[in-house]
Amino acid sequence: MFRISKEFHFSASHRLEHLPDDHQCARLHGHNYVVVVELASKTLNSDGFVRDYHALMPLKEYIDGQFDHRHLNDVMDVPSTAENMAKHFFDWCRARWPEVTAVKISETPKTWAEYRP
Repeated sequence: MFRISKEFHFSASHRLEHLPDDHQCARLHGHNYVVVVELASKTLNSDGFVRDYHALMPLKEYIDGQFDHRHLNDVMDVPSTAENMAKHFFDWCRARWPEVTAVKISETPKTWAEYRP
Protein backbone atom coordinates (compact mmCIF):
# COMPACT_ATOMS: atom_id res chain seq x y z
CA MET A 1 0.00 0.00 0.00
CA PHE A 2 1.29 3.44 -0.94
CA ARG A 3 0.46 6.31 1.44
CA ILE A 4 0.94 10.05 1.13
CA SER A 5 0.07 12.90 3.47
CA LYS A 6 -0.14 16.64 3.10
CA GLU A 7 -0.30 19.17 5.90
CA PHE A 8 -2.32 22.39 6.00
CA HIS A 9 -2.36 25.17 8.62
CA PHE A 10 -4.92 27.69 9.81
CA SER A 11 -5.68 29.82 12.85
CA ALA A 12 -9.14 30.15 14.33
CA SER A 13 -11.04 30.79 17.54
CA HIS A 14 -13.78 28.75 19.12
CA ARG A 15 -15.67 28.14 22.31
CA LEU A 16 -17.17 24.82 23.35
CA GLU A 17 -20.43 26.09 24.76
CA HIS A 18 -21.68 22.73 26.02
CA LEU A 19 -18.91 22.44 28.63
CA PRO A 20 -19.13 23.66 32.24
CA ASP A 21 -18.14 27.29 32.79
CA ASP A 22 -15.01 26.30 34.71
CA HIS A 23 -13.64 24.24 31.78
CA GLN A 24 -10.91 26.14 29.89
CA CYS A 25 -12.45 25.26 26.51
CA ALA A 26 -15.75 26.83 27.55
CA ARG A 27 -14.04 30.22 27.27
CA LEU A 28 -13.31 31.92 23.96
CA HIS A 29 -9.83 30.91 22.81
CA GLY A 30 -7.90 30.16 19.65
CA HIS A 31 -5.57 27.61 18.14
CA ASN A 32 -3.08 27.32 15.34
CA TYR A 33 -4.55 24.21 13.73
CA VAL A 34 -2.70 21.65 11.65
CA VAL A 35 -4.73 19.45 9.31
CA VAL A 36 -3.08 16.36 7.82
CA VAL A 37 -4.87 14.51 5.05
CA GLU A 38 -3.74 10.97 4.24
CA LEU A 39 -4.36 9.18 0.95
CA ALA A 40 -3.58 5.56 0.10
CA SER A 41 -3.66 3.29 -2.91
CA LYS A 42 -2.47 -0.19 -3.79
CA THR A 43 -1.32 1.13 -7.16
CA LEU A 44 0.16 4.33 -8.51
CA ASN A 45 -1.33 6.37 -11.32
CA SER A 46 0.40 6.74 -14.68
CA ASP A 47 2.53 9.60 -13.28
CA GLY A 48 3.77 7.42 -10.40
CA PHE A 49 1.62 9.10 -7.74
CA VAL A 50 -1.10 8.06 -5.34
CA ARG A 51 -2.30 11.56 -6.21
CA ASP A 52 -0.25 14.61 -7.17
CA TYR A 53 0.18 16.83 -4.09
CA HIS A 54 -0.74 19.84 -6.21
CA ALA A 55 -4.17 18.29 -6.81
CA LEU A 56 -4.87 18.77 -3.06
CA MET A 57 -4.74 22.56 -3.34
CA PRO A 58 -8.55 22.85 -3.28
CA LEU A 59 -8.37 21.79 0.38
CA LYS A 60 -6.02 24.68 1.12
CA GLU A 61 -8.39 27.05 -0.68
CA TYR A 62 -11.36 25.66 1.29
CA ILE A 63 -9.52 25.98 4.62
CA ASP A 64 -8.27 29.48 3.82
CA GLY A 65 -11.69 30.67 2.68
CA GLN A 66 -13.93 29.04 5.28
CA PHE A 67 -11.84 28.45 8.42
CA ASP A 68 -8.68 30.56 8.58
CA HIS A 69 -8.99 33.49 11.00
CA ARG A 70 -12.64 32.70 11.62
CA HIS A 71 -14.70 31.90 14.71
CA LEU A 72 -15.43 28.19 14.30
CA ASN A 73 -18.74 28.42 16.19
CA ASP A 74 -19.96 30.49 13.22
CA VAL A 75 -18.85 28.01 10.55
CA MET A 76 -19.44 24.56 12.10
CA ASP A 77 -22.89 22.98 12.46
CA VAL A 78 -21.64 20.81 15.34
CA PRO A 79 -19.39 21.64 18.31
CA SER A 80 -15.97 22.57 16.97
CA THR A 81 -14.06 19.81 18.71
CA ALA A 82 -10.99 18.41 17.01
CA GLU A 83 -12.88 15.13 16.56
CA ASN A 84 -15.80 16.80 14.74
CA MET A 85 -13.44 18.86 12.63
CA ALA A 86 -11.43 15.79 11.59
CA LYS A 87 -14.67 14.12 10.44
CA HIS A 88 -15.78 17.29 8.63
CA PHE A 89 -12.51 17.58 6.69
CA PHE A 90 -12.49 13.85 5.98
CA ASP A 91 -15.98 14.01 4.44
CA TRP A 92 -15.06 17.08 2.40
CA CYS A 93 -11.91 15.41 1.08
CA ARG A 94 -13.45 11.98 0.47
CA ALA A 95 -16.13 13.54 -1.74
CA ARG A 96 -13.32 14.75 -4.00
CA TRP A 97 -10.60 12.15 -3.64
CA PRO A 98 -11.61 8.52 -3.06
CA GLU A 99 -8.05 7.65 -1.96
CA VAL A 100 -8.48 9.61 1.30
CA THR A 101 -8.12 7.24 4.25
CA ALA A 102 -7.78 9.58 7.23
CA VAL A 103 -7.68 13.16 8.41
CA LYS A 104 -5.83 14.23 11.52
CA ILE A 105 -6.25 17.65 13.12
CA SER A 106 -4.05 19.12 15.80
CA GLU A 107 -5.01 22.02 18.05
CA THR A 108 -1.62 22.16 19.77
CA PRO A 109 1.70 20.40 19.21
CA LYS A 110 0.66 17.89 21.88
CA THR A 111 -3.00 17.25 21.05
CA TRP A 112 -4.66 15.81 17.98
CA ALA A 113 -7.70 13.86 16.82
CA GLU A 114 -8.01 11.61 13.81
CA TYR A 115 -10.96 10.38 11.78
CA ARG A 116 -10.29 7.12 9.96
CA PRO A 117 -13.34 5.04 9.03
